[in-house]
Amino acid sequence: MAVFYNYATLSYNQNVTNSNVVTGELVEVITVTKNAVADGYRVGDTVTYVVNIINSGNAAYTDLTLSDDLGTYRAGVTSLVPLTYLDGSVQYYVNGVLQPTPTVALGTELTFSGINVPANSNVAIIYRTTVNEFAPLAAGSVIVNTARVSGDGVSAVIATETLPVFTEAYLGITKAINPTTVVENEPLTYTFVITNTGNTEAVATDNVVLTDVFNPSLNITAVTYNGTAWTSPANYTYDRATGVFSTVAGQITVPAATYSTDPATGAVTVTPGTVIITVTGTI
Repeated sequence: MAVFYNYATLSYNQNVTNSNVVTGELVEVITVTKNAVADGYRVGDTVTYVVNIINSGNAAYTDLTLSDDLGTYRAGVTSLVPLTYLDGSVQYYVNGVLQPTPTVALGTELTFSGINVPANSNVAIIYRTTVNEFAPLAAGSVIVNTARVSGDGVSAVIATETLPVFTEAYLGITKAINPTTVVENEPLTYTFVITNTGNTEAVATDNVVLTDVFNPSLNITAVTYNGTAWTSPANYTYDRATGVFSTVAGQITVPAATYSTDPATGAVTVTPGTVIITVTGTI
């Protein structure tokens, strides 16, 4: 509801007089909400957005347009778009009934046109996006995403959704063997590289544990953590009979990733935090 004020002016014989001020209220019957079906984001994630357009009036609205800025933000003098629309993902419902796909256009904004909202009805526009290389990833970053509905009889109605980056460690692991062709009773090394692409360090209280089952069983002669010798049972445990190797909870910590922005394109490059564990022995 919006309040407006108005008065009239009367001119005569070089005289001017004003009327009294009248007050009115404009009741907006079109309202818009926007929600992300996600608690946060990482680069590469798929984020689904739901835009609800509610018509509480007794007249239908036809041929409306929904515009979405896909989270566009400024970085210096450059405009960056952190979300990419997934082509063909849009669904358009009127009072829960699926409708033909609206016209989709992608320019400076994503637009869906040809939307009709019957009287006393609800329209839901559902579509998916992916978080691309222009999304900010440092702790505390957000994607502020704005939708706008416009058309005849509707002054632009805006809804905004703010989605935070996940503040967490996000770990991955790769394993290598050297040599790949093993001679009996000759040294063999397994190398484990643990990476953290998240914006938060994995600390001791996160209880990161690496477990492997060496088959065939390994006669371990050395274990290192970032080049430093580890001992059992302080840092790891190993059962030669079963081949089960496991690090002790709290012994592994992994630094947070670092992020750099290309000054020309604005693309964000992720450099993972890394830990290397090696296990050497003979078979």
